This record gives sequence, C-alpha cells and structure tokens, in this order.
Amino acid sequence: MNQLERIRGLLIGTAVGDSVGLPAEGISRRRNKQLFREKWHQGLIFGYGMISDDTEHTIFISQCLLACGDSEEVFLKRFSWCLKLWLLSLPAGVGLGTLKSIIKLWLGFSPYNSGVYSAGNGAAMRSSVLGAYFADNLPKLDIFIRLSTRITHSDPRALIGAKAIAYIIAWIVREDLKQCPDIDELELILRLVEDKEAEWLNLTDQLIYSLKQSSSVAEFAQLIGQEKGISGYVYKTVPIAIYAWYSHFDNFRDALESVFNCGGDTDTTGAITGALCGVTMGESAIPKQWQKKILDFPRNTRLLIKIADRLTENINNNYQKNTPVSYGWWWILPRNLLFLIIVLMHGFRRLLPPF
Repeated sequence: MNQLERIRGLLIGTAVGDSVGLPAEGISRRRNKQLFREKWHQGLIFGYGMISDDTEHTIFISQCLLACGDSEEVFLKRFSWCLKLWLLSLPAGVGLGTLKSIIKLWLGFSPYNSGVYSAGNGAAMRSSVLGAYFADNLPKLDIFIRLSTRITHSDPRALIGAKAIAYIIAWIVREDLKQCPDIDELELILRLVEDKEAEWLNLTDQLIYSLKQSSSVAEFAQLIGQEKGISGYVYKTVPIAIYAWYSHFDNFRDALESVFNCGGDTDTTGAITGALCGVTMGESAIPKQWQKKILDFPRNTRLLIKIADRLTENINNNYQKNTPVSYGWWWILPRNLLFLIIVLMHGFRRLLPPF
C-alpha cells in the first residue's frame, strides 16, 4: 500500500471514528446498548454526522506540519495560535485540561510552560499524524510528540499515551504492515514507548495477556476496570484503542464497533481506533457509507484528502515547508454555534426513555 493511501486512511479514519461515536459520547455501556442497540452509523442530525475536537486537533497538527516542514520553533508557535484561535471559535467540546492550558497561552505563558497536570486524551487524540509524518525519523518524532503534548498536558502519562499511538502508527508506515504482526512484536513497541513506569508496564502486560487469550475488546475493557464505559483517562482509552485495532486488524467496521459498544468516551476512542485502522487498511477499507455521511463544513473529508496529499508531498520532499491547505475559516463560528445547538438537543434526548 502506498504512503498516500495510508495517510488518507489515517485522516479519514479519524473523522469517521469521531463522527460515528460522537452521538454516544459520555453514555454508560448499559445506556449505550439501550439507545443504539449496537447498530452504528452517523446519527447526530437526520442520519448524518459531524466532527468534534478529536478531528479538529488532528487537522491543526497536520496544517502545522505543512507550515513548519520539520522546524520545531515554527511548529510550536503555529500550534499555539491554532489552539488560541480555536477557543475563540466557541468549540462545544473542550477538555478541562486543554481549556486551562489555552487560557494560560492567552495570558502570556510560553507554550513550553502552558500545559497543566492532566492525563486526559487531548495529546493522544492528535498524535497519530505525527507518527505517519516522522515514521522514518524517530528522534524527530519524539521531539514533536513532546511539543504537541506539553503545550496542553504536563502529566507524563499523557506523553506516554501520545507516544504509544504515534509509535504504532510509525511502525505500521515504516514496515508497510499488510498482515497482523506477531503479538511479541507489538509488545516490543509498547515497551519501547516506556520501560520504567509501573502502571504503563502493567497495562502492557494485561493487553498482551488478553490478546494471547483471544479475549474480546469488551472483556479487555472490563479487565482494566472499564466495564461501565471507557473513561477519558489516557491509560484507559489508548490501550483499548490499540487492542481493538490489533484484534480486528483487517476489518475497520468491526474494530470501530467493538469500541463503540464499550460506551463512555466513544468519539475519542473511535477517532484513535479509526486512525490506527485507517493507516493500516487505507482509505478504501473505510465503509463508504460512513465516509459519505459526514456532513460538515468547512472541515470535512474533502479538506482531509487535500491535507493528506500535501503531507505526502512534504514527506517525499524531505520535509520541505509547504503551504497549509486553505479553507473557509469564516464559516467556523456559525458552524460551531449550530453544532452547540445540536449537541444540546442530544443532551435533552438522553433525559428521555429508554432508561
């Protein structure tokens, strides 16, 4: 599979996982099953879906990579402005840690010191594209993961979660994986991410043990204490997304549905799993119906394809600076106001039966 197909799959997979999982975000597994009956499709508004912060942050990182090439200073400066302007556009879903860090940026804190001590998913949900971009340059990948993470999250666990996703993505692209790798190879990658932090090593042991036992995604989620729904803690989201990807290595739909059925933070878990599966299988393996049902503007699948094409061009030109893809930024504020109304409507719907 060529590089362009993989990067397109990564970006579109992120958006699809985000948009299909979004209506169920924050619902317990039991309530999830009652409302959605394990039948997954875009359902935010009249059978169509929209993207949330998971895809938006991935777009920001991608655009910053286009502008910076491989310049760390340019990347960090541009990304800090992306975050500050994003907050002004009134996004509906802002994690508390990310919100605090952006406020610090507006108050004049350096991007090196703006992160707050939080182990949320913010850094992990946007790290996948870094793995694909720097797949052949691991020292540079480590630097950019740290820059992308520390601007919002200073907790070492947030960095470990982001590294895990980026390292696996880089592995897939670098080795051009077409068949499911041996479990021991996956274990080596996970231990390469972090080989000293006890909680991460314990999670790695549990993940590898469950894979060898052929446990389902739901059973693994229960093993690590997520039987009621996947929380927003990066040490829960990331292992479950990796587990779903590996367990359903050649089936995008089955992988995504397995994490949606777990309940909880379904949009973020879906976005991360979608990125892993998309970069593995390519754009063509993502269900066309799920792709077509993303109804959004100006950040949509057409924009993602343009960004993927230009990112591939950057990589092939040895990380030369390029022009970010332009789009109708003036539509973002009215779009976000509409999105907020739709999200509130879904909030009221959850107050109604079935219980």
